[in-house]
Amino acid sequence: LRIIMRTLLICHEDADLVKKGIAGWLASFSHLAGIIILRETKGQVLGRIRRQIRRTGILRFFDVVLFRIYYLIFLSKKDRIWKNQKSAELESLYPLSDGNIPVLYTSSPNTQEAKQFIQRLSPDIMLAACKSLLKEEIFSLPSRGTFVMHPGICPEYRNSHGCFWALVNRDMDKVGMTLLRIDKGVDTGSVYGYYHYPFDELKESHIVIQSRVVLENLDRL
Repeated sequence: LRIIMRTLLICHEDADLVKKGIAGWLASFSHLAGIIILRETKGQVLGRIRRQIRRTGILRFFDVVLFRIYYLIFLSKKDRIWKNQKSAELESLYPLSDGNIPVLYTSSPNTQEAKQFIQRLSPDIMLAACKSLLKEEIFSLPSRGTFVMHPGICPEYRNSHGCFWALVNRDMDKVGMTLLRIDKGVDTGSVYGYYHYPFDELKESHIVIQSRVVLENLDRL
């Protein structure tokens, strides 16, 4: 008797590499029971901005804004081309043959509708490829746990831009990805592996590096 693992993916609406590539990869070895796609509301964006200003101050917030403008003008086009090419490559490697996979669009993985969606689909494992922190009542629903492929080596680089800060600190052996199980902390759960790839910081932006460190290791997970 062959038992096929049931999986569920959580990702952001604008993350095509995850929505297509990671979803197809999951479907290649498991039964992809469903996908939760997060749509950020204007209120959530404003709340995120307010939290950052409170945390870092107005001057450092404008520093972030200026960097984003610089990225948009000088780097984003090259990264967009790479993302489109990689997305096409992943779709070819891991085609999603089942067009009937249930999809839920919601503003947060912690909504009641998300909880009911997960309960109805009863996944064995859930992969949270999102920036939102999951409540225990959500990440504890899958029978074998909820996991994250964190772009950064934990515990040293637990924030959402782990690879970036490792590069800034010249901590080059910490530019990588951590596969861990979600618990009540922030990237503090049980670690199941550390992964790297031969990145080129002169030719690749930190955004590409953070994506590639995950995508280049899919066949090793």
